[in-house]
Amino acid sequence: MSFMEKLNQAWTKNNSLVCVGLDPDLNKLPESVRNEPKPIFAFNKAIIDATHDLVCCYKPQNAYYVGFGAEDELAMTIDYVNKTYPEVPVILDSKRGDIGSTAELYAREAFVRYQADAITVNPYMGTDNLKPFLDYADKGVVILCRTSNPSSAELQELVSGDKQIYQHVAEYAQTRWNYNRNVLLVIGATFPEELGNIRKQCPSLPFLVPGVGAQGGDVEKVLENGQTPDGKGLIINSSRGIIYASKGADFAAAARQATIELRDLINKYRRGA
Repeated sequence: MSFMEKLNQAWTKNNSLVCVGLDPDLNKLPESVRNEPKPIFAFNKAIIDATHDLVCCYKPQNAYYVGFGAEDELAMTIDYVNKTYPEVPVILDSKRGDIGSTAELYAREAFVRYQADAITVNPYMGTDNLKPFLDYADKGVVILCRTSNPSSAELQELVSGDKQIYQHVAEYAQTRWNYNRNVLLVIGATFPEELGNIRKQCPSLPFLVPGVGAQGGDVEKVLENGQTPDGKGLIINSSRGIIYASKGADFAAAARQATIELRDLINKYRRGA
């Protein structure tokens, strides 16, 4: 099953647009898992077991694993989802961007080594750096477009021709880069008007939307501007707000409750939910 097929099924089966970001900072893990042989995996497994029926995706951020020398625990995490909850897709958040054989190996890392269903990529170097990822037709390629960080405007709002840079990225994503119908865009929740503009440019592309919760994105405005006519089209990510909902031994139960609350808030503004 392709990433897009899995995503559509998860949207429907779990009635959810929520993506849980698995960003396990080793220094913030609850005491109850710190002494485990593989503490990051133990933490992730508990979160996954508690939330798998409430989400449309999981999104492990690569830096939280390589920064602690825990690549094996990243592999274990993705393998656990693939084997235990295969209906839930996994997006590897690596934001890769390079050309030639280097990009080919980054694609191999994500899709062959880690068996992720999708990966985030940086389009700054153009088609050369995207093609090795896009050629995996059954995998999702999530292209940075209008990101949620404050300084994103320094480049993304620059005008070239009659459009801002992020609008050019959206146009290429809709046309030139989407030859395998496996392209998604990253659009920050902190820019709801731009989200709406990009939805008009790209009426059917799924959007990965970070920035709700800790970064202050407004869920109602995200849904108003970003959902597709069928009430789908969005992967709304929350990381810290869910995985650190409690610092105690009840962290998994607290993560489940936080996921339910976010799912229900989103569904309040969804068409047909």
